[in-house]
Amino acid sequence: MAIEFLKQCEKEILDWPEEIREDLADALARLERGHLLSMPLSRPMPSIGAGVHELRFRDRSGIFRVVYFLAGSSEIHLIHAFKKKTQQTSPQDISVAKERLKRILK
Repeated sequence: MAIEFLKQCEKEILDWPEEIREDLADALARLERGHLLSMPLSRPMPSIGAGVHELRFRDRSGIFRVVYFLAGSSEIHLIHAFKKKTQQTSPQDISVAKERLKRILK
């Protein structure tokens, strides 16, 4: 599977701790090889759209999420990355992910 980063998402990840970026690279390598990831590493996000999931990471500095879209069996689009500040994903982060998904689907 090919992995596509939206430019904004790539910029969001650059500020993350190195350990989290390494965990993300490992998870993306598994997705690229066609593995389906499940909890606790990945969970579906139907509130954003069909085929949308989030990768879940945690370290001493906080909780990090990457929202990705599985476009059929050949492409993975990383659409939004953020550090969680509350238990629930903020409405703003959900809105950003929905808007970016719309752009991909056009």
